[in-house]
Amino acid sequence: MTLPRTTKMVLTGAAASMLLLTAACGSESDDSASDSGSSGESTSGQAEDTSNDVPTTFAAGDYAAEGSYQTPGGQQSVEVDLTLAEDGTISAVTVTPQADGGNSEQFQKKFAGGIADEVVGTKISELDVSKVSGSSLTSSGFNAAIDKIVDEAAA
Repeated sequence: MTLPRTTKMVLTGAAASMLLLTAACGSESDDSASDSGSSGESTSGQAEDTSNDVPTTFAAGDYAAEGSYQTPGGQQSVEVDLTLAEDGTISAVTVTPQADGGNSEQFQKKFAGGIADEVVGTKISELDVSKVSGSSLTSSGFNAAIDKIVDEAAA
């Protein structure tokens, strides 16, 4: 079957558009294994409010919570202590590694050493840490602890 030249051009353009849309939709990658892999990255991870249910006012004070996360080596957790101002700004944070060894301990220590630079001065309601010092799985435990603190501190 022979198609007219203009029909071929329209079909080629439509096919190219579909490929571009498909490529754009599938570009997210799952870097959940990076806790046990490369660690050349320094810091990323920052504030992004993705929920309308997050409170905007908080009781000032010191808070502590433990957050758990899953690694290829098993369940891990971190202890998070932070100081919160009434407007929800984090003025101090400490992460205490809870891992007993292996890669998890190494990544938790790196995370603990870099997290204050990323979150102090940030509003807790806008916080969503994705990776610190090459450690992306530890951030899951950190974010879980932050969720508990948000619930406790909400005024």
